[in-house]
Amino acid sequence: MSNGLLHHIELYVSDLSRTVEFWGWLLEELGYTPFQKWESGQSWKLDATYIVFVQTEDRFLDIPYHRCRVGLNHLAFYATSRQHIDILTDQLKERNTKILYTNTHPYAGGDSHYAVYFEDPDRIKVELVAP
Repeated sequence: MSNGLLHHIELYVSDLSRTVEFWGWLLEELGYTPFQKWESGQSWKLDATYIVFVQTEDRFLDIPYHRCRVGLNHLAFYATSRQHIDILTDQLKERNTKILYTNTHPYAGGDSHYAVYFEDPDRIKVELVAP
């Protein structure tokens, strides 16, 4: 393994079944495969890195996630190409996913940054960027 390479990310979510449906589809579109599954969580893996989603306990659901608070702002993933971004954008729209920055899409990140920004079921911002 390369020193400093990201090993895994673990995200607590408000509704595991809704999250698994959304992220399972997206991560598998990006080449991840199912990795682990247990009563309160599930993960997907790509090479040596994996992403874990865990059901938040009821007692911690009183304050919802907001990307402008301290903590995670967003997750960004590479797509394979600009065409892949366009295909995934269409699929996200078909799934009624909230697309962000529609007035500047697909260049919301700048003139040479081709990407789509959207929210997951807990409103975590996700970015898919073309290489």
